[in-house]
Amino acid sequence: MPTVYVLTTGGTIEKVYSENSGSVANIENKVDRYLRLLRLPDTEVNIVPVMNKDSLEMTDQDRVLVVGIVRAILKENAPIVITHGTDSMVETGLYLQRAIPDLKTPIVLTGAMTPLGFEGSDGLQNLTESLLAAQLLPLGVYVVMHNRIYPVHRVRKDHKLGQFVWKDRPERQ
Repeated sequence: MPTVYVLTTGGTIEKVYSENSGSVANIENKVDRYLRLLRLPDTEVNIVPVMNKDSLEMTDQDRVLVVGIVRAILKENAPIVITHGTDSMVETGLYLQRAIPDLKTPIVLTGAMTPLGFEGSDGLQNLTESLLAAQLLPLGVYVVMHNRIYPVHRVRKDHKLGQFVWKDRPERQ
């Protein structure tokens, strides 16, 4: 039975509405509740909660932590999905690509523009597509969002459009 690891780092995909503040915030991990809704009959999904931060608050120290956990999981030779905030997702992906140049499995970063559980959320779609993509893609680091797969060095977030788009020139690796 194939195994996929899902590392959760927070971001919009995991935000919840706080009645106290009247805003959305990263309070608790919730990806696992949504994964239980999916039919994944011949796939074992191992969830590894890493942190629960807005990606604009992520630091290089946080990225070092992610790299360390990814390195440990790579010994399992299983694909990895990382849920992440969209604002610095590409930065983390490029960091992973530089830190682990000899990857032997795909790493897929995904997230959401609207939190899981909110009407019109893209989170469950992106998570589902990422689980499949991680099992089918060749080794490398990718962003999977909105029915598209991007090599991490060829993508950027377009804030005006509210989506990821191809970069004209690839990021130096």
